[in-house]
Amino acid sequence: MPVYKAPVEDTLFLLNDVFGIERYNNLPGFADASADVIEAVLGEGAKLCEEVLQPINYSGDQEGCTRHSDGRVTTPKGFKEAYEAYAGGGWIGLAMDPEYGGQGLPYTLGAVMNEYASAANMAFAMYPGLTMGAMAALYVHGSDEQKQTYLPKMIEGKWSGTMNLTEPHCGTDLGLLKTKAVPNGDGSYAITGTKIFISAGEQDITENIVHLVLARIEGAPAGTKGISLFVVPRNKLGLDGSVGANNGVSCGSIEHKMGIHGNATCVMNYEGAQGWLVGAENKGLNAMFVMMNEARLGVAIQGLAQSEVAYQNAVAYAKERLQGRALTGAKEPAKAADPIIVHPDVRRTLMSIRAFNEAARAFVLWNALKSDVAHRSGDAAERQAADDQLGLMTPVLKGVLTDVGFDNAVKAQQMFGGHGYIAETGVEQFVRDARIAMIYEGANGVQAMDLVGRKLGRDGGRAIMGFFNEVGGFLKDNAEDEALKPLLAPLQVSLGHLQQAAMWFMNNALARPDNAGAGATDFMHLLGLVSLGYMWAKMAKAAQEKLKAGADGATERMNAKLVTARFFMERSLPETAVHLARITAGADTTMALSAEQF
Repeated sequence: MPVYKAPVEDTLFLLNDVFGIERYNNLPGFADASADVIEAVLGEGAKLCEEVLQPINYSGDQEGCTRHSDGRVTTPKGFKEAYEAYAGGGWIGLAMDPEYGGQGLPYTLGAVMNEYASAANMAFAMYPGLTMGAMAALYVHGSDEQKQTYLPKMIEGKWSGTMNLTEPHCGTDLGLLKTKAVPNGDGSYAITGTKIFISAGEQDITENIVHLVLARIEGAPAGTKGISLFVVPRNKLGLDGSVGANNGVSCGSIEHKMGIHGNATCVMNYEGAQGWLVGAENKGLNAMFVMMNEARLGVAIQGLAQSEVAYQNAVAYAKERLQGRALTGAKEPAKAADPIIVHPDVRRTLMSIRAFNEAARAFVLWNALKSDVAHRSGDAAERQAADDQLGLMTPVLKGVLTDVGFDNAVKAQQMFGGHGYIAETGVEQFVRDARIAMIYEGANGVQAMDLVGRKLGRDGGRAIMGFFNEVGGFLKDNAEDEALKPLLAPLQVSLGHLQQAAMWFMNNALARPDNAGAGATDFMHLLGLVSLGYMWAKMAKAAQEKLKAGADGATERMNAKLVTARFFMERSLPETAVHLARITAGADTTMALSAEQF
């Protein structure tokens, strides 16, 4: 059966040694997150994920969710109790405002917990994850009354949250949505329409579900300019906040999916359901984007999480599976064969996954810290710079970490041979679960187009220039470090590839937009590789400094970091040259065939 151990030591190394989290103590919530507190929080979170969530991952996948004739949905055995334990530990409100019952700790710690929970049980983690996203949207755009009504119950875990965007005829192009909102005359609206692919849309783990629903008020402008956001509880609320009768909200069916079977993906029907406007009329996308951006970061973490748990299981199998002899002679002569981890190609596969996972974790935490700065700093310039980076990197995080995360789950499955194709080993579930992360919250091709079409040139290219300057500054500041030179030289080359690609778009995409479309995915992965390379350079520097200081019992781990850093620079980072070549090839051959020729 599958195993999982949360990478607490690696996380602490990143927070303490690479990013120096204590430097953020001027921000609200960080002063309370001392080194001892962080270690205790991560330790408790890891224990919950390893001992409560992971044991019901495989069984939850096998059992799935069930819709009953009355529209009720039951989740797999153990999910309700696990949610109570998760909520009871304060994990839902970890980073939320204490005014509403949250703990007010850094969002960064929430991102860590998201990784651990998603690796232990991705289908389960979506229930609290969507709730946290809904809370974020209400916190930013909701009225005081809405925040007081919904946030405490959601933080407590009594109520959950969802996001309702997609309809049968429209997904990415939300301007086509048809769900309508009719004023009731009392400040509320009657919401009518059908939404599909609604994760956690109906379930039996909370007493109420707070749906955030995009709809069009009668007479509103066409397209995205006429979309409003509404909060629509599944059950009506009494004046005292008690949960009453159904509010005209029902689950029409649940989807039979490739993966994440333990999460109820629902078709939701709204039949005159009573809802209340969130934020300004016809400005619904502005409000929903708070949740969507939070969700995209969460999905990026899912890509990392599935890559990590798949890697851990592949390593365990490679150490015990006997097959053939090492090319350099028997390593286990007393046994009939050597474990497959002795073979170079097996190690190449495992090292490629490991090198990605450790850099991706750093990439996530680097941006999570920027999110904390953007939302908590009192310095306007700091907030702007952090927001610039988040805007630029969110599509990269979502697209690259889920693309590569899925590829890595497949690589890990390959380590098992035929056993990897059999359900009992559990590794094929990681492949199935990882696949959705490339699709939902904006398919990865859309993320790439968002990056190239909107984020790259925004504000005169301020964000990408900031990234160039930061990486270039790091290279310059450490140019005389002899130990780092083997890592910095390839990073310098790849940074040059990225700069050439950005310049090529400037010169060739304005007149011919197809050039941007044809090269967008390659640019997203090119920027992702340089970002991961930068993370490895920072980790290697921190590892060297830790070794010089005595390593505090971590000598073996720090030396392993340096080896893995070299592997990434030698084996993964050179792919930037391929991406540059594809980008500069332009769109001619991509667009040459007529539709009939396909």
